[in-house]
Amino acid sequence: MTWDDLDVHLDRVPGTVSAYVGRLDAPPTWTRHADAAHYAASTMKVAVLAALHRAAEAGTVDLDAPVPLVNEFDSAQPGAPRFSCAQLYDNDDAVWDRLGATATLRWLADRMIVRSSNLATNLVIGHVGLPAVAEVWALAGARNSVTGRGIEDFAARDAGITNVVTAADLAALLGALAWGAGTPGTLAAPAACSAMLDVLLAQEHREDLAAGLPEGTRIAHKNGWVRGVRHGAGVVLPDDAPPYLIAVCTTTDPADGGGDSDSDDACRLIAHISAQVWAARHQL
Repeated sequence: MTWDDLDVHLDRVPGTVSAYVGRLDAPPTWTRHADAAHYAASTMKVAVLAALHRAAEAGTVDLDAPVPLVNEFDSAQPGAPRFSCAQLYDNDDAVWDRLGATATLRWLADRMIVRSSNLATNLVIGHVGLPAVAEVWALAGARNSVTGRGIEDFAARDAGITNVVTAADLAALLGALAWGAGTPGTLAAPAACSAMLDVLLAQEHREDLAAGLPEGTRIAHKNGWVRGVRHGAGVVLPDDAPPYLIAVCTTTDPADGGGDSDSDDACRLIAHISAQVWAARHQL
């Protein structure tokens, strides 16, 4: 299948499918609506992870010091009441089991990525601040992505403050981390970038990008989903070819139905794209 064939196939998919594919050290091999804005869902957690490690490098946080686990956060909307997360919408009971106790920021960052914990994400944001997350996007060279609020900050959402990503910006962020692991870069020292990639390699939600790869293939990635939205972005590390970036964002109209079947379809679509890119990995 050629890239043109893949585009023709995706033209038949309802909604917007965006993609960015390419090697770390070269212009993209294939893009599709790469600058189209999508609701970020949990992909914004990669920028939060980078902001935390940058704060640790600056000495403003200690990754291994225990912090209290609470479920009350400042809204990004000035004057709005503090908000809380709902356990029903989270993916990690382990964080909720520690409410009222303590945990390290390093552990929270791990749960934020590998299990996509919303509560852990808001706790980390509370320690680094949203401006630090914005700085990460800027340093990575992102042009359109914004992390304007924490998760389930409905007052901010209703005021128009949201979290947006593009496929190109997600690729830029993951590329900056991967490049920074081998040489001093713009985001963090090589050791910090390597540590972040290790967390992303341990991702436990593997039903989209990873599902399109041969068993055992290493991929440092983060996905995100809400009704009508499914994204995956990562760095694939083949044993027989140079690493490559892949970011796929899909948005459909929830009014068309939504539900588990649509989510499964989106996972299969992203896995299909991932498999096609894998087949072309030597030609990227």
